[in-house]
Amino acid sequence: MRINRIKVVLVENGKKNKWLAKQMRKNESTVSNWCTNESQPSLETLIEVANTLKVDVRELLILTKNDKKNYLRYQQGQFIYN
Repeated sequence: MRINRIKVVLVENGKKNKWLAKQMRKNESTVSNWCTNESQPSLETLIEVANTLKVDVRELLILTKNDKKNYLRYQQGQFIYN
């Protein structure tokens, strides 16, 4: 089951697992496991990944149908959290 989009975002940004591992000073196999969803980074580490890739942390998560709708509203400046 896919939980994160780290690999997708890396590809979208023309980056490789090895680059992310080096930037974050993590073991390459650890980053590989995140990218294949064999393991998940902690929330703190996921935020660090987002900062390293210069993306919103939400871009690294698999969104549900309602999340996608709300995220689009957020991007358009219409987001109101209920």
